[in-house]
Amino acid sequence: MPATEPYTVQLAPEVHAYVQPDGGWCLNNAGFVTDGESTLLVDTAATERRARALREALLATGAPLPRTVVNTHHHGDHTYGNGVFLPEAVVIGHDACRREVLAAGHQLHLIWPQTDFGDIRITAPTVTYRDRLTVHVGHIEVRLIHPGGVAHTPGDTVAHLPRQKVVFTGDLIFQGGTPFIPMGSLSGSLRALDVLRSLDAETVVPGHGPITDPSAYDATERYLRFVAELAEEGHAEGLTPLQTARGADLGAFGELRESERLVANLHRAYAELDGLPEGSPLDPAVVFADMEAMNGGIAVACHA
Repeated sequence: MPATEPYTVQLAPEVHAYVQPDGGWCLNNAGFVTDGESTLLVDTAATERRARALREALLATGAPLPRTVVNTHHHGDHTYGNGVFLPEAVVIGHDACRREVLAAGHQLHLIWPQTDFGDIRITAPTVTYRDRLTVHVGHIEVRLIHPGGVAHTPGDTVAHLPRQKVVFTGDLIFQGGTPFIPMGSLSGSLRALDVLRSLDAETVVPGHGPITDPSAYDATERYLRFVAELAEEGHAEGLTPLQTARGADLGAFGELRESERLVANLHRAYAELDGLPEGSPLDPAVVFADMEAMNGGIAVACHA
């Protein structure tokens, strides 16, 4: 099987992860929980074609079509495929996730106009929660947890299966890829790691990249603290985020996919140093232009 083909991994008798290598731009992970009679799906995919492939992979395991879809946050690579699972499924997300899905609309189409997204009907969660919500899939307990405040986005959801010791983190974790926080908060992302640690899960399904374990929390924290230190130094010297990013020695972090995200993360860190509230909107045109500059003048590409 080519390394670029999505694959399904059984994590427990009732739990599967759906991984889309290599986890780069627009290649997210999903997963599903089933007792054989009902199914809960965590996230969908960026294109209609990929969402339909996820649907077929789910059915191939013998699971019935999902009655519930949980969105870990509003970004289109995790929500664009929601409509493929209607009308059978109800979509659940955080209050802010619903708000952001509706506000973003077909945002990915604007960022990547050459990508064939297919027939995408913007489908926001119709069931929302504020802090925590427990969903039961037969005898299986799925705890939906908002990490509190703004992290990757204002409306993140962690899906925790306590008995199976599995957690779906959404984009709070990028395994092998560079974290991406311009639509969220640096300080909030650090706080969210403490929430993840408190769950005591043994298997971690990141939003992007291969399945991992709790060591991913420490790796993510090291990167975020690296960004914080860079931002403090560059901000104090009056450098722009792009100037700071260009002068940075990435060290081991240079091995992460999408290293150009550093400048986007610095934009967020600078905003917080300027005293702006966590999650305050940044200009996406400026952020993506700076990432393109970091990428040698080549626009970042959606791989879906």
